[in-house]
Amino acid sequence: MIYVSLIVAVLSAILLTPLVKRLAFRIGAVDAPNYRKVHARIMPRLGGLAIFGAFLIGIAVLRPDSEYLLAIILGATVIVITGVLDDMYELSAKAKMIGQLVAACIIVFLGDIQIQEINLPFDGVLDFGFLSIPFTIIWIIAITNAVNLIDGLDGLAAGVSTIALVSLAIMAFIMANPFVLATAAILAASSFGFLFYNFHPAKIFMGDTGALFLGFMIAVLSLLGFKNLAMVSFIIPVIILGVPISDTFFAIVRRLRMKQKWSDPDKSHLHHRLLDLGFSHRQTVLLIYSIAIMFGLCAIIFSMAKVWGAILLITVILVAVELFVEVIGLAGKNYRPLINFVRMFNK
Repeated sequence: MIYVSLIVAVLSAILLTPLVKRLAFRIGAVDAPNYRKVHARIMPRLGGLAIFGAFLIGIAVLRPDSEYLLAIILGATVIVITGVLDDMYELSAKAKMIGQLVAACIIVFLGDIQIQEINLPFDGVLDFGFLSIPFTIIWIIAITNAVNLIDGLDGLAAGVSTIALVSLAIMAFIMANPFVLATAAILAASSFGFLFYNFHPAKIFMGDTGALFLGFMIAVLSLLGFKNLAMVSFIIPVIILGVPISDTFFAIVRRLRMKQKWSDPDKSHLHHRLLDLGFSHRQTVLLIYSIAIMFGLCAIIFSMAKVWGAILLITVILVAVELFVEVIGLAGKNYRPLINFVRMFNK
């Protein structure tokens, strides 16, 4: 039945997207070009509505049995409504945050999904206690916005999210979690179907409707798949989401170094830097896809490693990410602590 639901989800996204495209033009949910955008003509957004609809159809076909399903659908609906309003009226950051907070609270309180404790290496335990609720809410909101921030090129957010969801589904299969496996796979199929219209040159954007929805679902599914596990297992979703998390982290570093507000938009995200280095639009997207796949494979290897092997792998990943960031100037053109450190020993 899972295979039928995946096919239905892909076909639903393909069939729904042209209808959503017409709706976007009719209600004024369009994206006009400006100095931060790479497109040169007015584009319909709201494409995330097609992903959401395809996902619901796929879930209806499979009808997975889980105590979390109602809370997830309600929370996702709040996120999608927030995204639709933003695509139509460009909500303020505060209004969008309220929508995300409501959705996260539905997951935490109605779904009773919380990160309560993490088993640390060498027999230690980190018990969050009363901090479990705010920590879980912060995790959901942070990942939701991380995916939103990489939505800057045709097919980028949809492709990276699809790769992350496939990685989550593989990890759920390894950990024998059928609900996360099925939900992640159906959502990946929905996002993949949307890519037929969103890959360069895009005919429609997913908008905040899609970016917020995908980020929210990835955050929630990673909680369901990895809550209350060993510390090394908790790091797995962080590795899987390496592209949006690292891009968001270094965007904050960059803005702090430039004495800007951490929430101020700029044109120095990962995709902007690769474009500035001379890569074409399509090459940049495919390169970031490759990086996302690499993170997914690292997460799978990480899950099977022993403690010291996991520590070594994390160290290698962090050094590689830092070196890549410094080379492309993701945190600013003069940010090169690791390169400068290495040069000290070469003198």
